[in-house]
Amino acid sequence: MSNTVIKVENLSKQYRLGNVGTGSLVHDMNRAWHRIRGKEDPYLKIGEENDRSVKGNSEYVWALRDINFEVKQGEVLGIIGRNGAGKSTLLKILSRTTTPTTGQVKIKGRVASLLEVGTGFHGELTGRENIFLNGAILGMTKKEIKSKLDEIIDFSGVERYIDTPVKRYSSGMYVRLAFGVAAHLEPEILIVDEVLAVGDAEFQKKAIGKMKDISQGQGRTVLFVSHNLNSVAVLCDKGLLLNNGIISVVGEIENVLTEYNSYSKKDALKNILILSENKKVWLTYFSMVESNSNSDIIETFMPLTIKLGFESLVDMDKVNVGVGFNDSDNTRVFTVFSKLYLKEYNIKKGYNEINCLIDSIALKPGNYFVEIYIGTDKEQLDYYDSGLQIEIKIPRNTNIYFPSSTQGHICVNQQWF
Repeated sequence: MSNTVIKVENLSKQYRLGNVGTGSLVHDMNRAWHRIRGKEDPYLKIGEENDRSVKGNSEYVWALRDINFEVKQGEVLGIIGRNGAGKSTLLKILSRTTTPTTGQVKIKGRVASLLEVGTGFHGELTGRENIFLNGAILGMTKKEIKSKLDEIIDFSGVERYIDTPVKRYSSGMYVRLAFGVAAHLEPEILIVDEVLAVGDAEFQKKAIGKMKDISQGQGRTVLFVSHNLNSVAVLCDKGLLLNNGIISVVGEIENVLTEYNSYSKKDALKNILILSENKKVWLTYFSMVESNSNSDIIETFMPLTIKLGFESLVDMDKVNVGVGFNDSDNTRVFTVFSKLYLKEYNIKKGYNEINCLIDSIALKPGNYFVEIYIGTDKEQLDYYDSGLQIEIKIPRNTNIYFPSSTQGHICVNQQWF
């Protein structure tokens, strides 16, 4: 017997843009007339790719187009992509809160979903009453729900408010209880959207641990959407990358994350080249290469050269340059800044290039966001923080153990004797 629990075949979802109902009666009648005659929906032949950054010519847009994939029992599938890529639309279809335009979804087992703050809860009911309501929706008996009640309340950490209507809960309390209910009432498939980001760091860690236990210890299936790539890498074994409503790659999570990071880097470099008329100086080029070989593969402890190119409309004196590295939570972990080393630049009108040599990059392996500053003591000339990423890799031919996130981001060359 096949252990496939989710099978998606030729799935597409089309939306009509603009005000709801404007001119839709004519379209609905036209659709009905084609359906009566056994013909294809005429509006499926039109519509544009779901690229939110450009102006379209059609009033129809494909939020998803020709999606095909399978999920097996016990797998944790990470669904990633930029905002507007179609992730939430896909989860809503899988959760049966909306229907596809074309294609079909086959699901084997009970599904519990947490798509947005408040999903499945009634604001006028207490936390305790909502636990029983959600359990009943999942097909559980009152006795089964009672056996899980104390565990859910303890996990959510809202015991003091459990008999208070949930409309008085904060968003964090809401998500804590909602996730506790979804995770503990034994669905075969758990679907979780970005809502965990509402919770604090302690709860996010607890939720990730619970999802790992659900998949590995209990053999249930998890679909997880998050922009926190570290959480995706830790939790998921498979990945699916959506780009403008189309699957770019599906497979092992390492390959999917690598593809996503390459997209982000290309988009960020493209955006750097968009010039601003209001600036005297603007960044036009950025690269990081291994100093000894000019390779763009960066490994912990290797010497590194940062290269910055920028255009200037005027000659300027005493210019400073800084490059900061942030983790996936946007926390600064490393900075190089010319002023700290009493180095200032006199730049000329036209193209200028500044390099910075780092003797040994101290960041542990992982993905980091880069911010770039150019300025003087009197003014900021340019500042770039639009999602440019770099990846630090594990050094080849090494047996060094690299620290977990709880032990920091900096790796120090050390000797023990």
